[in-house]
Amino acid sequence: MRKIKVVVAGAALLLASAAFGQQPTKPVAIDYSKPAHWLCRPDVKPNACDVDLTTTIVDADGKTSVEGFQANPAAQIDCFYVYPTVSLDPTTVSDMTPGAEERSVVRQQFARFASQCRVFAPLYRQLTLSGLRAVMAGQGGTPDMQLGYADVLAAWNYYLQHDNQKRGVVLIGHSQGSAMLTQLIAEEIDGKQAQGRLVSALLLGWNVAVPRDRDMGGSFKNIPACHASTQIECVLAYVSFRSDSPPPVNSLFGKVSGDNMRALCVNPAMPGGRSTVHSYYNATTRGDAGPWVTGANAASITTPYVSVPGLVSVECVDDNNGSYLSVKVNADPKDPRTDTLVGDVLTNGVVQKNWGLHLIDVDTTIGNLVAFVGEQAKAYVTAREAALQDCKCENKE
Repeated sequence: MRKIKVVVAGAALLLASAAFGQQPTKPVAIDYSKPAHWLCRPDVKPNACDVDLTTTIVDADGKTSVEGFQANPAAQIDCFYVYPTVSLDPTTVSDMTPGAEERSVVRQQFARFASQCRVFAPLYRQLTLSGLRAVMAGQGGTPDMQLGYADVLAAWNYYLQHDNQKRGVVLIGHSQGSAMLTQLIAEEIDGKQAQGRLVSALLLGWNVAVPRDRDMGGSFKNIPACHASTQIECVLAYVSFRSDSPPPVNSLFGKVSGDNMRALCVNPAMPGGRSTVHSYYNATTRGDAGPWVTGANAASITTPYVSVPGLVSVECVDDNNGSYLSVKVNADPKDPRTDTLVGDVLTNGVVQKNWGLHLIDVDTTIGNLVAFVGEQAKAYVTAREAALQDCKCENKE
């Protein structure tokens, strides 16, 4: 089997979660009635979610097939996405002009959900990669994340007032985006009227805290972990590490502070067990897509994405190293596909093991996440219809 390098749009962690305790600044408010302040909206054409998601499926015997993609114009729920740290702006905080990096990560992590929901993705003034590097080097101090959060909150409120129309909504984020959504849920949704609109929250690549003996009561007081795809008003979260390289002592992920607390891990492919996953890896940015298939069946992969059924399996692990999604490549000498996935954060060529597989947290399970949301959408619509049937109110909406 060949070792193939997988390179995806970078997604980095907001290190200073303690910044949530800072006093809010008074930023210039962003007007989210303007289409230019959204990466994805149903009424803005074209947008960052209107992209080619065609995928080459590479089976264990080397045979290939092509899978198309189509958004669902009749989707009955919405998805609201906040992207991770990707901005290449040279400043500490990004501007509101999207670059190729913002559009790329939306394509990789979010556009595929359009098969299950209407898609909304606001721009926001995030901590940039330059700002993050300064923080990590001890040069940036503690960043004030309230500027970015104020934008996310404003976008959420605009969406609720002008777009939601009492529909169910899935909140989706990764890394810094998940940090923003964690604060949003805790302050604006948890235990409040808006919780009734919550189909679920997918808080990926972020440490969501729960008590060790329960699945609710840490980051959120009234919203439990998801235990099945038919469950709604719940949270799905995980951070991923190689099965043979668990979180080290200095890990940024898989560990939370507080006595008897742990980081939440929910396996979207099989909550409570190990299973193979439905991955979609970015083929075009790797520059060497062809070697996914070798020998007599070799072919040039020209689609933007490649999927490798049965190659990768995952399982939530909770041990002395932390609580995390353990990712294993099912290597087989007869399998012509890669025997390792390269999704590590590198510094001067050195793997930063305390980041785990942060760069491909979403890629590895996105097919399962989309299917999970699809099942939750059905459950939400069914539950809502039943509630309306039982309602004795005059206005059944």
